[in-house]
Amino acid sequence: MLLTYFQGIVLGMAMILPIGPQNAFVLSQGMRRQYPVMVAGMCALSDAALISLGVFGGGALLAQSPLVLQLVTWAGVLFLIWYGWGAFKDGLRAGGEAFSTQENGVRSRYRIIATVLAVTWLNPHVYIDTVVVLGSLGEQFGSLRLWFAMGAVTSSVVWFFSLALLAAWMSPWLQKSSAQRVINFGIGIVMWVIAFQLARHALGLMA
Repeated sequence: MLLTYFQGIVLGMAMILPIGPQNAFVLSQGMRRQYPVMVAGMCALSDAALISLGVFGGGALLAQSPLVLQLVTWAGVLFLIWYGWGAFKDGLRAGGEAFSTQENGVRSRYRIIATVLAVTWLNPHVYIDTVVVLGSLGEQFGSLRLWFAMGAVTSSVVWFFSLALLAAWMSPWLQKSSAQRVINFGIGIVMWVIAFQLARHALGLMA
């Protein structure tokens, strides 16, 4: 059981480490110290739901539904283009958004929640990594697949909270205008590259 659990941790970490919309958003919110724990918690809970769905039978269902995957992919492409453009604009401002009043803080929280849900549930890579890949791997463990799922979920929890808290701790250095400009431009480039790759993949499936 413990061996299966640690295999879930290792494979889950391998899926989550590459930079993507989730990691970029957690990093940016930690850097700004705007609800980093809430963002990390929502990402971890979303991953837990998707991993559980995949391990307990959802992976095969999604793999057999190319239309659903196409719809999610194109929605993700549009969102990533929009999100990347926002990162470029923040980079040009070099200071990001300032939330100085309580009213703006409340508004930012709802906007952040909506963005967390979007970078997670409109990102086809999340479905492929968690539902399809981890799901198909987890199903191979049979009666021990619960332990595999728990290991993969553990890796998500540890990673997202570590990334958010580390970014918040380094915030005094990352809040410098030069650092924010580099980070925001980097996030924008990554988002547009992923959007291009997703669009090319979707067009290839349609051909």
